[in-house]
Amino acid sequence: MSLYDVLPAISTSFIALSAILVAIGWSLAIKRKLEAHKKVMLAGAAAALLFFIIYMSRTVFVGNTDWGGSDEMKPYYLTFLFFHIVLATVGAVFGITTLTLGFKSRFAKHRKWGRITSVVWFFTAITGITVYVLLYLMYPGGHTKPVLDVLFGG
Repeated sequence: MSLYDVLPAISTSFIALSAILVAIGWSLAIKRKLEAHKKVMLAGAAAALLFFIIYMSRTVFVGNTDWGGSDEMKPYYLTFLFFHIVLATVGAVFGITTLTLGFKSRFAKHRKWGRITSVVWFFTAITGITVYVLLYLMYPGGHTKPVLDVLFGG
């Protein structure tokens, strides 16, 4: 098994873990177990960051995966992928904002942002896992060149 096969599974596991930790953290906040909430949410943020580091490393050094399904399904997949990328970007910005508000003890705003951020993050994780299933389990495609090769002619 190569890095090309292993890294997507590892990174997808981290995004699933981050969503599970956010769900646990949200539950702890509702129960007013705020110290535990903080620790679990930081662990969720760390899992999301590990996902991002692995994903970007794979993109730069190994390459991504081309769609392996039929040409007829490709526009639907690309639309879904675009939706996931927008959700992930919004979720990341909202997540950083929510964490910052918590660290600055602006708890009223933190609570408002946190409710929205959590829901966005759950959908991000679900769509990310779906992208993994489509690209690596249902319709495996070939991978593209690493970004460094594309940029520097490797």
